[in-house]
Amino acid sequence: MARKMLIDGEVETKFDFDLFVIGAGSGGVRAARFSANFGAKVGICELPFHPVSSETIGGVGGTCVIRGCVPKKILVYGASFGGELEDSRNYGWELNEKLDFNWKKLLQKKTDEIHRLNGVYKRLLSNAGVKLFEGEGKVVGPNEVEVTQLDGTKLSYSAKHILIATGSRAQRPNILGQELGITSDEALSLEEFPKHAVILGAGYIAVEFASIWRGMGSTVDLVFRKELPLRGFDDEMRAVVSRNLEGRGINLHPSTNLTQLIKTENGIKVTTDHGEELLADVVLFATGRAPNSKRLNLQAVGVELDNIGAIKVDEYSRTNIPSIWAVGDVTNRVNLTPVALMEGTCFAKTVFGGQPSKPDYGYVPYAVFSIPPLSVVGFSEEEAIEHTNGDLLVFTSTFNPMKNTISGRQEKTVMKLLVDAETDKVLGASMCGPDAPEIMQGIAVALKCGATKAQFDSTVGLHPSAAEEFVTMRSETRRIAAGTKKAQKNL
Repeated sequence: MARKMLIDGEVETKFDFDLFVIGAGSGGVRAARFSANFGAKVGICELPFHPVSSETIGGVGGTCVIRGCVPKKILVYGASFGGELEDSRNYGWELNEKLDFNWKKLLQKKTDEIHRLNGVYKRLLSNAGVKLFEGEGKVVGPNEVEVTQLDGTKLSYSAKHILIATGSRAQRPNILGQELGITSDEALSLEEFPKHAVILGAGYIAVEFASIWRGMGSTVDLVFRKELPLRGFDDEMRAVVSRNLEGRGINLHPSTNLTQLIKTENGIKVTTDHGEELLADVVLFATGRAPNSKRLNLQAVGVELDNIGAIKVDEYSRTNIPSIWAVGDVTNRVNLTPVALMEGTCFAKTVFGGQPSKPDYGYVPYAVFSIPPLSVVGFSEEEAIEHTNGDLLVFTSTFNPMKNTISGRQEKTVMKLLVDAETDKVLGASMCGPDAPEIMQGIAVALKCGATKAQFDSTVGLHPSAAEEFVTMRSETRRIAAGTKKAQKNL
């Protein structure tokens, strides 16, 4: 409990901690460490470790490290070898006709790595002087938290500032038999490799797992409600991803939803709203995530939430209760690990570093680790049309990657730049093809600095590489006149 003390004739409140953080994922750990480095006394709590999360288990490192970006990328690497080995034959490598894949070996390597990273994150906190508590945390007052330990013991601590960084959790759709399906948590820890997988969804997770399982040899049916996957991305690039998924052998079911799952002797029978029936070993629901805010007692304390349970914050990540703050996916702003890190850094600077700092969401790069990957920064064509007062110039390049000319793989790389005709400023860049995320990080720096198309054109290309295409697109593909309401392109 907070204590009031008389110091130099004035009453001053003494707290157990300057900062107490609930949630030790990317954003929470970053905020805790940086705040401690500024001299704050910091405590942090997190649920006990497990690869599959629930309301009572989690782990230091959070979703990204334990059951998100990191293990997913490991599986993407594993799946990519399937196509690479096939392509290697035309490069002179003599392989047996049958390629064997050991799912359990890769799964164990993945599990070993997330256990290692869990330990790394614990050491980062310890080295920064942050006190770690294992258990479930909740807010019981504007300056008080309660931690329920594994044995049920409750501990109460006072804190001048409380930071919520509990992230989000995968959701299941409300359809008959939904208990037979799994989420991305379980998908990363399946004991048996699925020979036939049905995936419902069309976002990052759906597209990535479709690529992972197909790359490892599974039959994959991807079911989604829209005409194209990856809603919110540039429509032209969405069409490229769709073609690539089909080219890799994934069965697409656009404008389709699932209606029922039924357990049978041979697997899970899946029915669609078009009357189709599919038989699968695994049904993955990749239908969105919801903020982890239900068990935090926030409404009782008066913290405002939106209609999906996300914590409302101002531009400095502060809630309507001055002593309570929130960062990361639990706020449902830009739900990406590097953004949570940025928000945690800005929080620490603002509250303990004497440097008021607002997170800057401009030119945040995104990557979808499909095979091949898609990566973007800045506006999509649809967004650029809405935000540009004058004409919009669109530059595109579609080409056969040099590697494919020998391997024989029929898969094009597509690049795109969007330019404000009046200012020559590059407003957005997209790429779908090998190494797209690695290339896009550098493009993001250029756009963050306000690069113009003339500066792109005057930059010497790195040859021979796909990346050089971004500085050699001289002729505009199309000009979109000011006032045009829709993008004009052939999908």
